Amino acid sequence: MTDVVDLDEKFALFSELWSPKLVSRLNDYEVKVVRLRGEFVWHTHEDTDELFLVIEGRLTIQLRDRDVVLGPGQLFVVPRGVEHCPRADEEVRALLLEPAGVVNTGDAGGDLTAHVEEI
Repeated sequence: MTDVVDLDEKFALFSELWSPKLVSRLNDYEVKVVRLRGEFVWHTHEDTDELFLVIEGRLTIQLRDRDVVLGPGQLFVVPRGVEHCPRADEEVRALLLEPAGVVNTGDAGGDLTAHVEEI
């Protein structure tokens, strides 16, 4: 993965929701793109922060004490150990940055746990 990454091209390769796709690596971190719609599952990542960068759409990251609303070009870092639940009323295209091997559902597991595919 040493080529230029065209995010529009990468998003055109898949339509699945809540299924992050690996597009690049940065040291021990993975750069992923994901399509989101609906409500995810409440979960935490005990050992790592998680960065959400909205490319298109409007994303709400629900926290227990507040909601964080992001539009295109905005990012938010969920601190490690903070319970959160992403929600998108309409489809959102987002970029995620997190350490390699992080499970998208964190401690919650379940049906929405995705196997990360490289595209």
